[in-house]
Parts: sequence; structure tokens; C-alpha cells
Amino acid sequence: QVQLVESGGGLVQSGGSLRLSCAASGNIALRTPMAWYRQAPGKQREWVASISSGSDRNYADSVKGRFTVSRHKSAPTVFLQMNHLKPEDTAVYFCKAAHWGHDIWGQGTQVTVSS
Repeated sequence: QVQLVESGGGLVQSGGSLRLSCAASGNIALRTPMAWYRQAPGKQREWVASISSGSDRNYADSVKGRFTVSRHKSAPTVFLQMNHLKPEDTAVYFCKAAHWGHDIWGQGTQVTVSS
């Protein structure tokens, strides 16, 4: 059974930085395609960033230039480095892994950016 656990969320001031982690457990490939999503209260869940099995990276326009997604070199873990945070980045952040045709989701971690 594959499970994902996000960590690293918290409260930060506008302009600050946070680094989120998404650690996978179970029999999952090291370079499994993974993505980050976020959902603010009363809003739809939106895609934020993704990294492919070949480590190609893509970002939503709202975060491009501020966020960076990366992989751990020796574990099925991905990170989301968030810089120059804005209040509108406040949301629960979720990671997702594509595993043998199924989407596996983590439980989410809260990010709150104060002004």
C-alpha cells in the first residue's frame, strides 16, 4: 500500500519562504511522476506544480518564478520550495503521485501567509 505524507506547512509572513516535503511509503518507484495541488477555503483545488519521471518540471502561472519542485536523490520524496510567499498562497497543499494508473493523494499540509 502506497501512502503519501506532506509536511513543512505553517504560518509565514508575506515575502517569506517555506519548504514542503512529500514522502512516499510502500512499493513505489523512485522517479514516480508527482505533483502539488492546493485548495483554499471555498475554492476549487488547483494544480500548482509537477515533476515527471524524467524530472521535467511544470508550474502554474500563479507560482512560476517563486516555487520550485524537486526530488530527493535517493528516496521517493518530492519537495516544494516556496519563496516570496503571498497571502493568496494560503491554502492546504496536497501532493499526488501517479502509481500504476492510480492517483495517490496525501492528507495535506496547511500553509498560511499573513500580510
